[in-house]
Amino acid sequence: MANKRYKESLKKVENDKLYELDSGLKLAIDTATAGFDESIDISAKLGVDAKQADQQVRGAVSLPHGLGKNIRVVVFAKGEKEEEAKKAGADFVGSEDLIEKIKSGWLEFDRVLATPDMMPTVAKIAKILGPKGLMPSPKTGAVTNRIGPSVEAEKKGKASFRVDKNSIIHCSIGKKSMGFEKLKENYISLMEEILKLKPKSSKGTYIRSLSVSATMGPGLNLNPIQAVQKELS
Repeated sequence: MANKRYKESLKKVENDKLYELDSGLKLAIDTATAGFDESIDISAKLGVDAKQADQQVRGAVSLPHGLGKNIRVVVFAKGEKEEEAKKAGADFVGSEDLIEKIKSGWLEFDRVLATPDMMPTVAKIAKILGPKGLMPSPKTGAVTNRIGPSVEAEKKGKASFRVDKNSIIHCSIGKKSMGFEKLKENYISLMEEILKLKPKSSKGTYIRSLSVSATMGPGLNLNPIQAVQKELS
C-alpha cells in the first residue's frame, strides 16, 4: 500500500524540473499521503569539503513555529542546574544514572543538553550519541550553563543540523499539519542560519542544490538561486 501511494505521488513530480520554493513546498505537502502526520524535510548540498575541520557546518536554530512534535529532552546536570532543567520541562535529568541507562541501549529521546562540567561524564557515551547526531556540542548551544532557557527552546522546536560526510545537511522544518505558511517561515529561518555559518574557507557556490520532501514522499529539486537568494533577500 505504501509503495502504491509513493508511485501515485511520483506521478505528480517532474523529475527534471527545478521547482520554485512555493510550488515545491506545496507539492511536498500534497504528496504527504501516509496515514500519519509526515515531516517536511529539507536537504541542502553545500559547497564545502566536509573532511576539512574548518569547513564543518553545524548549528541550531529556534524555528518560529517549532517542529510540530513533542521533543524529548535529556539533560546532564547536577545540583541547581538539575532543578533548573526539571522546572523548564526537561523529560529526563541526571548524570551517571543516565549514562548507565544509555549504555544499556535506552535511546528514547530526541535532544541532549549538558552543563560544561558534565561533559567529561557525557564523553563516556560519545560513541553512542555521536553517530546518531545526539552528542551535545557548544556549537549548537547544547553545552551551556543556561539550561532553563535551552530546555525551553528545545521543547518549542529547535532544529539542529550538521553537514554529513557528503557535504549535505538534512533537516526537518516541521509537520505537514502545520500548513504551507508556517512551514515556509520555518524554512526561511533555517536557511538564514545555514547561510550565516558559511565557512570563510569555502569557495564558489555555497548552496549547490536543494530539495524538499515529505517523510514518505518523493524528493523535489528546488531552484537554489530562487529558493535562497530571492526568498531570503
